[in-house]
Amino acid sequence: MKIKEMRDLSQEELNTQVADTRKEIVSLRFAHSLRKLESTAKLRQTKKRLAQLLTIITEKADKSEKKVSKGKKGS
Repeated sequence: MKIKEMRDLSQEELNTQVADTRKEIVSLRFAHSLRKLESTAKLRQTKKRLAQLLTIITEKADKSEKKVSKGKKGS
């Protein structure tokens, strides 16, 4: 999934993706420890995707906070 597609997801979908990605990382780590992981690059790519998802969640939270704080200044 590309970054642009990730940004279009709702908050609930992002949280689901984060949970799924974390589960995938755990299973990849387990496979790596048993030396059954064929491509260790897959682990790194999955960690990168998790970081991207978490960054997008943070960006959306910051954006919503700015909207709320702008509304309070006029009061």
